[in-house]
Amino acid sequence: MNIERLETKQRMSRIVKHNGVIYLCGQVCADATKDITHQTQTMLDKVDSLLMQAGSDRKHMLSATIYLKTMDDFAKMNEVWDNWVPEGFAPARACVTADMARDALLVEISVVAAEIAQ
Repeated sequence: MNIERLETKQRMSRIVKHNGVIYLCGQVCADATKDITHQTQTMLDKVDSLLMQAGSDRKHMLSATIYLKTMDDFAKMNEVWDNWVPEGFAPARACVTADMARDALLVEISVVAAEIAQ
């Protein structure tokens, strides 16, 4: 059994790879002072970067769990999400409300993806 951990610190690894499956730790926005649209877009930009680093991309996402501070932001978050996910490649997805680690954070995502065969 081979488990590869990337960018590992005491509490977590940013990426874990096992048997062709990639697990990303929770991702948040680049600037928590911005609105839900900006927070969602920059959060997804970080997902793109990590997926590429891990050997995957949006078309190979298996599942996504999205955490919103309030469901009042559900529609605006979905506008960004719908434009980001390639048509025909939507992963299994859950979206729930949750307390955030910092009060200014409005959204967080956790992604599981398949590794692209080389």
